[in-house]
This record gives sequence, structure tokens and C-alpha cells, in this order.
Amino acid sequence: MAEKAENRSILAGDIGGTKTHLAIYTIRDGKLFAETKDIFPSRHYAGLEPVLEEFLTKRERKIDGACFGVAGPVVEGQVETPNLPWVLGAKRLAGVLNIPSVSLLNDLEAAAYGISTLEPQELVSLNEGAAAGRPANKALIAAGTGLGEALLYDDGRDYHPVASEGGHADFAPRNEIEIGLLRYLIDRFGHVSYERVVSGPGLLNIYSFLKDTGRYEEPPWLKEKIAAAEDPTVAITQTALSAQSGISVEALNIFVSVYGAEAGNLALRAKALGGVYIGGGIAPKILEKLKDGTFMRAFVDKGRYTDFVSSIPVRVVLNEQTALQGAAYYGLFCSNG
Repeated sequence: MAEKAENRSILAGDIGGTKTHLAIYTIRDGKLFAETKDIFPSRHYAGLEPVLEEFLTKRERKIDGACFGVAGPVVEGQVETPNLPWVLGAKRLAGVLNIPSVSLLNDLEAAAYGISTLEPQELVSLNEGAAAGRPANKALIAAGTGLGEALLYDDGRDYHPVASEGGHADFAPRNEIEIGLLRYLIDRFGHVSYERVVSGPGLLNIYSFLKDTGRYEEPPWLKEKIAAAEDPTVAITQTALSAQSGISVEALNIFVSVYGAEAGNLALRAKALGGVYIGGGIAPKILEKLKDGTFMRAFVDKGRYTDFVSSIPVRVVLNEQTALQGAAYYGLFCSNG
């Protein structure tokens, strides 16, 4: 398999609601190597096909296959993205690219494959936990434009990523303020998933809840800053991390606490004694907040299972292109195409 991969080039993609990352990978000295990369604003395009056309017309490189990690549920080679008005089909994309086949993976499934490509310095520990013998499952949770979750099943020899749509499961409040948040979001959205709270838009939802219910006053200067920002969540995060505004600080506190609680829920569901990984674009940007104890206090607050989850290693993934690397890894080493 490795010899086969050495002679191939793979078009890999990480298709998100905000950005689409594309790259052509080969194998050099036994490791993934990106020959060329580019980033595209997803919402500026009507679908993936025009993005691919723009990417490939700049590069006269032959590709042997393609694999895309997509933020959405992949069923029988097709996916309709929930945070982007795109419909992707593996057969149609193969025709567009003029290659025998295309692999489509859920983006967190792709990121789970990418875990094996990371270097030690690309991980930061929030909880050392206890070393578990094999087999020991792992899990991955990642907040960005949405909330993704995946399992890595351990058969004792290899890890097998398993896609899920756990981020769309019902949000379960744990205290009075979160109960108030749930009521507020029910009035706005009807069904309230964890993604409505633990994601970029989720942080804005928390902020709006604190403001609209009168729990915190929004300073005029912050209102102007948020209104002028291309991404309001960046303004909220920056003013929270610098402790410039009480409402921002509390919004981020709630966000990180709920994030930790759901990561702990995933650890229980997966029996992830091999470790839980915190991926996505948000985590590296709020790393200092993740390290202050708020996340882990919520993660381990599982009643009779507190000691159990306390033994699980928890690590933040710093490499924001883990899903892209995972798509390339799958395309080179796992795909039959």
C-alpha cells in the first residue's frame, strides 16, 4: 500500500461552511507532503465544482484521485451541507475531475484520519489522564462554523474513524443559566442542538441571550465593534480574552463550559479511554481559556463517572488543517480508487 501511495498524487479538500481548503498531496520520505494549497471563501461559490475549476486551472498537475472531507452527513456518496447550500455527489465530482472515483468523508471523519498524521508539538494537553492499554477507543470533537464529533474505534491493531452527527443532538442544560439559555433558543429556533451553543454562531447566540434577557448590559462601544465586525464572534472572543467586557467574558465562560460538558458526554458514549481530541478552528484561538480549568471542570462533572472520565487524556489539536491532511491520508492509503 505504501509503495502504491508513493507514486500517487491526491487532491484533498476540507469543505467547511466558511472556508474550503484544497491541496494536492504526495508522499515524500514516507510522510504527507502538500505540493500546493489554497483557501476559498465557501459562500462566494455556488458549489464545489467552480472552486475545483479555479484551483486546478492555476496548476497543471495530474491527480490520481481525490478525497474531500465535508461538513455534513455523507450517505451513499452524496451530502447536502447543513451550513452551506451545496449538494455534493462523488460520481459527479469524479466526472468533473476526470478520474475513476472520488471519496467523500464527513469532515470529522477526515479529521479523525488526520490525527495519525500529527506531530507531538501540534497537540496541547488539557488533561494527562492515565495511559490505557489497547484496545482503547478515542474521540474527536471540533467546534467551528458548526460542531462535529467522531469516534475512533480501536480493534487492538488499528484505529477506525467512525462519522457521527452528534453535534446536532439535543442540547442538555446543566444549571439555571443554561436552562434559561435553552428556553431563549427554543423561542428562536424550535429545536436546539449542541451546535446552536458550541460553534461560532453558538457563541453569538449565548452573547445575544445574555444581552436580550437583561443579564448583562452591552456597552455602546462593544455594540459598535460587533456591528462593524465581519465576524461578530471574533469581536466577542477578543474582548473576552482581554477581559474588556463582562458580557463577553461570561459568554465565553458559558461556551467553554458547555463545550467541556459535551466533550465529556462524547467520552462516555465512545468509552474513549484512549483520549479525547479537541479540534476545529476555535480551540487554538481560545487555548488560554481552555487551559484555565473551565473546560475540564465541566468535562469531568459526570456524577458517579467523574473518576472514570478524569482518567481520560484530553488534548487540543493546534493544526487547523488536520481534516485536510486526513482526507489526503485516506485518499492515499485507504481508498480503493
